[in-house]
Amino acid sequence: MPPAEDADHAPSSEQQPPLRRLVFAFYLTGHGFGHATRAIEVVRHLIAAGHEVHVATAVPEFVFTAEVRSPSFHIRNVILDCGAVQTDALTVDPLASLEKYYQTAVVSRESILRTEVEWLTSIKADLVVSDVVPVACRVAANAGIRSVCIGNFSFTYSEILKNNRVTVGTIYMQNTLWQLGYHHRSIVWQIAEDYSHCDILIRLPGYCPMPAFRDVTDVPLVVRGLHRSKTEVRKELGIAANAKVVVFNFGGQKILMYYCPQPAGWKLKQQWLPDNWICLVCGASDSQEVPPNFIKLAKDTYTPDVMAASDCMLGKIGYGTVSEALAYKLPFIFVHRDYFNEEPFLRNLLEHYQSSIEMTRRDFLSGHWEPYLLHALTLQPCYDGPINGGEVAAQILQDTAFGKGCISDKFSGARRLQDPIVLGYQLQRAPRGDVAIPDWYSLSTTEVGACPILENIRTKERSEPCFEDFQILHGDLQGLTDTMAFLKSLSELTQNELKNHEKQPRDRISASVLFDWEDEIYISRAPGRLDVMGGIADYSGSLVLQLPLREACHVAVQRNHPSKQKLWKHVQARQFENAGVVPVVQIVSFGSELSSRAPTFDMDLSDLMDGEKPISYEKARDYFCRDPSQKWAAYVAGTILVLMTELDVQFIDSISILVSSDVPEGKGVSSSASVEVATMSAVAAAYGLNITPRDLALLCQKVENHVVGAPCGVMDQMTSACGEANKLLAMVCQPAEVKELVAVPTHMRFWGLDSGIRHSVGGGDYGSVRVGTYMGRKMIKCAASNFVLESSNSNAPVQSIDCNQNAIDLLKSEASLEYLCNLPPHRYEAIYAKDIPEVITGDAFLDKYGDHDDTVTAIDPKRSYSVKASTRHPIYENFRVENFKALLEAANANEQLSALGKLMYQCHYSYNACGLGSDGTDRLVNLVQEMQQRKMSESESPSLFGAKITGGGSGGSVCLIGKNCLKSSEEIVEIQQRYRAATGYLPIIFDGSSPGAGKFGYLKIRRRPSSPIAE
Repeated sequence: MPPAEDADHAPSSEQQPPLRRLVFAFYLTGHGFGHATRAIEVVRHLIAAGHEVHVATAVPEFVFTAEVRSPSFHIRNVILDCGAVQTDALTVDPLASLEKYYQTAVVSRESILRTEVEWLTSIKADLVVSDVVPVACRVAANAGIRSVCIGNFSFTYSEILKNNRVTVGTIYMQNTLWQLGYHHRSIVWQIAEDYSHCDILIRLPGYCPMPAFRDVTDVPLVVRGLHRSKTEVRKELGIAANAKVVVFNFGGQKILMYYCPQPAGWKLKQQWLPDNWICLVCGASDSQEVPPNFIKLAKDTYTPDVMAASDCMLGKIGYGTVSEALAYKLPFIFVHRDYFNEEPFLRNLLEHYQSSIEMTRRDFLSGHWEPYLLHALTLQPCYDGPINGGEVAAQILQDTAFGKGCISDKFSGARRLQDPIVLGYQLQRAPRGDVAIPDWYSLSTTEVGACPILENIRTKERSEPCFEDFQILHGDLQGLTDTMAFLKSLSELTQNELKNHEKQPRDRISASVLFDWEDEIYISRAPGRLDVMGGIADYSGSLVLQLPLREACHVAVQRNHPSKQKLWKHVQARQFENAGVVPVVQIVSFGSELSSRAPTFDMDLSDLMDGEKPISYEKARDYFCRDPSQKWAAYVAGTILVLMTELDVQFIDSISILVSSDVPEGKGVSSSASVEVATMSAVAAAYGLNITPRDLALLCQKVENHVVGAPCGVMDQMTSACGEANKLLAMVCQPAEVKELVAVPTHMRFWGLDSGIRHSVGGGDYGSVRVGTYMGRKMIKCAASNFVLESSNSNAPVQSIDCNQNAIDLLKSEASLEYLCNLPPHRYEAIYAKDIPEVITGDAFLDKYGDHDDTVTAIDPKRSYSVKASTRHPIYENFRVENFKALLEAANANEQLSALGKLMYQCHYSYNACGLGSDGTDRLVNLVQEMQQRKMSESESPSLFGAKITGGGSGGSVCLIGKNCLKSSEEIVEIQQRYRAATGYLPIIFDGSSPGAGKFGYLKIRRRPSSPIAE
């Protein structure tokens, strides 16, 4: 633990006086207190060295004056950036943040530049320091003064392009740059231009990628020292020495105010803490009441002392909390922050030193804290590195101001940005037009004789970014924490860790010898999906709206010559018995211990061949059904057979496949589609196959329809392959035409809630409804044909049908109806509905109509099928989805959400009419309705507006729509708890979105030579 420091922070008597007294202008962002607390340490050392510091910031003055008291320290209140606009303490609103930045720093830019240059001149500043205010660097350049940035992140434009995100301070926008209007793009370019004038970046541990800065100096953790001992702090607060203490620290954002809308709302409760525990609450408002086992701390409480006196901390990740938790070896329980891409990097830092665990937001809101608190006590934080980053940074600033170790003025600031910007620009060029490059950048190329763009790209490509034990030869992590976790799981597959096989799961043991770590491995990622609207109407050609989920499947694939392939012992024995080395497929599925399936599967590639041709899909289905515990392999190995059959791909190498999925099975969120899409994407990458996301989805549908034998439509695979984060994939399933990607309006949100009732598209109910739908289509086509035939006979009266030519042409088109959803509801009701039977037996239908013309289902002559409801549903569902999509673009109002919710309720009850409902999903939908009605009866505005069963129905999950606010999350948690009280099952909440497989692309990785991974 760092030693306590004197409250006055007086400089050492042994310190040598500086060459001369310097004046530093320190621009500090006003978002949160974390930037201020680390700046204080740097400022303190500059003043101790005899210099003068002027801080320009919007941070309250008390934050500084409690720590630094000196006539050489000056505070100037000014707002030059906005930080992040947050909907609550854990959620950033990206677009609102960018717009606020525009209003704060762009509208009045000329005035800001003029005023700040005058101020720098008036104080005779020697150096400008920015943490991390962009315009400060441009101000310094205009004033002819050097500038230095300090931080673990920046407003760097280059990573916007590289990671396909827009980055503004702590804001990482999920919208791609290309989808922003010119107004917003110009703001981003301006931020990039401002940063280009910075001379040096002082980079802090846990940093995000910041390639725009060419001259980078790393420093240790910046940590505030202690003023009082643990005993003194506890005595002052009246806490017994044997009590366990958790500090509730969500920074300066006052989380209690965010979660407690008056008069009713979220409140801390006594029962949330185990016995003999005390919670110290930072940042509570004066009016906030807390239970007796919670203690409100004064707003000027010195947080490091409190942290060092506690047993663990509950809060959100930020640089200040992370650095001080590491320094004082304090276990950190954190709650995930939405749209905050600093988090993965700081989280990795915590996890590296065994210092953190994540609490889910629902457990945080519901007060399910005890398991996390008790787990935190078992952690053994082990950071023992230096914590004098403030002193080191101050020395660098002093040296820079004196002109020591400064970079050359050979290149302009724009030139220093060239490589990262051009690389990102070339790699992420907009598919529907290029983004205009501003003049300041274009001119910089000729100013300094920059190299051609292509050469810059080649140079960048030669730089191989590494993660964990692997070199990333192709692709980008895109800030996806689950992808980082998957790579970490690969790096853990070492002989040392798996030496004691008795303590290892079978899947880990098998995976540890699956790959040759010296050769390339290809990794793909495909998410599950939340069916917002459309559902089972997909196979009838409906418009559907689908949201890719945060949960995804990762697949790693490696191809090897059969003679070099690592083989499991039983495979070796089989090849020895067959007296020859042949190409094989070896598959490992992580997580098999959570299900009844076997963790591994293997087969000779020749098993997929029938002489010179691939085996039929029917034979393949029988092959994979031989062992029920290995039937799951059809979803994986089936992709190889489909590529053989449909694209004539020749597989002569052995193939190793590792599957790791976070998409839960049987929840109606397309776990199977994510496995198929991820597997085929990885195989295609390994074999250099150029398959578009749409075509890949259609091929994966063949895997499910023909190899697995599940009669699903294509929307699941299309969403997993073609979806984009936080956008609804609007697709017309005829057979798979993406209409557009509809951004989810920022004021609304969709959630999934799992009923606990297992869903399967291979189940009988789903298949019988599909058969009934195709029966209805055949009946309509036959009826239309009869009307056309009757109309051609002038003597035969046609039943109330207008016989003009237009009407006859319309009937002819309906007689050849390919997709049932192309029949409008009014035509169905006026012409055909009365003749569609409620139910028909299979043999009666076959006798009258012959086949139902569906290639993936068969009619059982002895079974009765519901026809009318199954036929009516897709016709009306398509109409509902079209209205739903139109309403998404309507004005932001409760009436809009109410109308959307009503459409979802209609869809839900239409599912029930088809026989695809379940007690669990009905109960969840009813709970949403009860919540909505209760709020309205209490004259309150509801937060949740609708719900519906999803996907194939008969269990699985429901989709909810509501306001994008914490109140909605609270109500969902209440519904979750009420469902558990009634059924004994706690539903899973699906919340969040991520890119589809096409947007992710693929990673090509290889072990670094120094890596300890087993060979």
